[in-house]
Amino acid sequence: MVDSVPQTSTPASAAAEAPTRRSRWRPARADVLAIGVYLALGALVCLNHWGDIPNRVSAHLPTDHSWFEWLFAHGAYSVFQLENPLFTTRQNAPVGVNMMANTSLLGVTLPLAPLTALVGPQVTYVLYLGAALAATAGTSYWVLSRHLVRSRAGAFVGGAFLGFAPGVVHHANGQPNFVSNFLLPLIVLRVLRLGEPGRWRRNGILLGLLVAYQIFINEEMLLLTALACLVVVATYAVLRPKAAWRQAGTFAAALGTGGGLALLLTAYPIWFQFNGPQSYRGLQGGIFHSWGEDLKAYVTFPRDTLAGDAAVEQTLGLTEQNSWFGWPLVVLTVLALLLLVRRSLVARILAVLTVVFTVASLGPTIRFDGAETDIDGPWAYVSEELPLVEMMMPTRLSLIVAAAIGVLLAVAWDAVSRTGRPPVPAQRSGRPLRFPLRFPRRWRRPVGYAAITLALLPLIPRPLPVESVAPPPRFITAEGWRPYVPEGRTLVPVPIPSNVHGLSTLRWSALAQHAFPVPGGYFIGPNEQGEGIFGAANRPTTRLIYSTMGRNAAPDITDVERRQAIEDLRYWQASVVVLGAHPQEAVLRDLMTSLLGTPQRVDDVWLWDVRPLVD
Repeated sequence: MVDSVPQTSTPASAAAEAPTRRSRWRPARADVLAIGVYLALGALVCLNHWGDIPNRVSAHLPTDHSWFEWLFAHGAYSVFQLENPLFTTRQNAPVGVNMMANTSLLGVTLPLAPLTALVGPQVTYVLYLGAALAATAGTSYWVLSRHLVRSRAGAFVGGAFLGFAPGVVHHANGQPNFVSNFLLPLIVLRVLRLGEPGRWRRNGILLGLLVAYQIFINEEMLLLTALACLVVVATYAVLRPKAAWRQAGTFAAALGTGGGLALLLTAYPIWFQFNGPQSYRGLQGGIFHSWGEDLKAYVTFPRDTLAGDAAVEQTLGLTEQNSWFGWPLVVLTVLALLLLVRRSLVARILAVLTVVFTVASLGPTIRFDGAETDIDGPWAYVSEELPLVEMMMPTRLSLIVAAAIGVLLAVAWDAVSRTGRPPVPAQRSGRPLRFPLRFPRRWRRPVGYAAITLALLPLIPRPLPVESVAPPPRFITAEGWRPYVPEGRTLVPVPIPSNVHGLSTLRWSALAQHAFPVPGGYFIGPNEQGEGIFGAANRPTTRLIYSTMGRNAAPDITDVERRQAIEDLRYWQASVVVLGAHPQEAVLRDLMTSLLGTPQRVDDVWLWDVRPLVD
């Protein structure tokens, strides 16, 4: 990386200029302050969890929260039991779950296995959630401050938005995989440096390593990053064709090196994902394909911020809130692009990114204020059966728009400060990039800083909402189950875990750190046709339990249903059936008693030792 603006711009120089000669490994006082603020924001977002970590989960996505607690336990179990982390039978026993075909976060849960074993998956989950938000802001700040802008304040603002953008914070409600974006700024930087003369091998290897690791964190965010990089490189080639042509050979060689290395390192896990046991093709119904962003969402304040209101979820974004920038930031973005686009190549590239992915995020039908219009969106012309496309949510493309805005904020602040040079020569002159405002010079900085600050203040995150959950039975936490569940047999909790029911019983498995396998679960696996479905295919006894919960009354049980229950228990390789405290405990006990006979009261659970029935 050179220390001055090159005479001939390259894809790297379009987004990379080392602003100082300070060692990149030596933090400045501003760096320490920035990281400290990011860590404080991460702690603030998780504040409501800390009051009672064992008994609180996300109020927005409690099932996803429990799933990720289970994943941290899976990482620890895989490491200390020396088992293949790509597959598990500790859930959905006896057939198991393909962890590569699910959101498994292996790149995080495996390294954090010692911490999970020490403090448990619940504490690890909350610690990691806040740290991941701060880490994403930190790597973004590092890339911006070392390779794009001279103003550390501008880099701080941009990094803060990239780490704590409204859509990212909203995903922190139970989906830490979507806040684990700390490698993405580094991947983008590596892509933009692939054309550097004489460094194609080094740059390619670094890119390959980063991509390989990101695959084990979040493949979907890696795909979104790849799409963004494709648009950036293509736009640069159009705007600077001669420079792009000169660098094409080096860029291709480095890209091939990085792609080859990433494929070499991940070939088996990727094969396992699509061809291993319990893999699947597509998702039944293609429901994600229709989830486009609502146009009004772009100018709406998100729920989990100072200006947000939970009531807006009744019409907008109940499931996903990926843009939600609020109208002041949208106005600021448009103004900043209009003012900078003629003077800055970076601004022109950001403008293309913003427009392309705003349009692409709208899905197959344009939505406004929670209602579908009669206007076709861009995805109406894309087949739902295309590989990967059928699994993508169009609304999540707006996360790329959020990333573009984060970079634009840093560039705009830097321009207002008048302390930096443009990332590439402005109009071939190399003159400093200044915000082109026609009012007294002494007012430019305060007005510019105030505009950016006022647009961002409403988006400062608030602590995420949580809800209380019943603590697990003492029978589970004190290992009272051990005499009843020998190796190779399962503990069947009631209700059986699924994507809808059994939140509490799935947590039993997580909090016991997978000491016993359970049937059912919260995952995506194949149906009989090989299509992906949510959870295990329900067996007759599972359906009977769920229907009883729905009616809140135990039905009259026939001998046929009793025999079927025994067959299901044999299929699950059950050793014991356990019912703990539950809002519908009485009716579930009546049902299971009708099926299996009188239970024992062991510690604080009802227990049916079914080994005499199934052996």
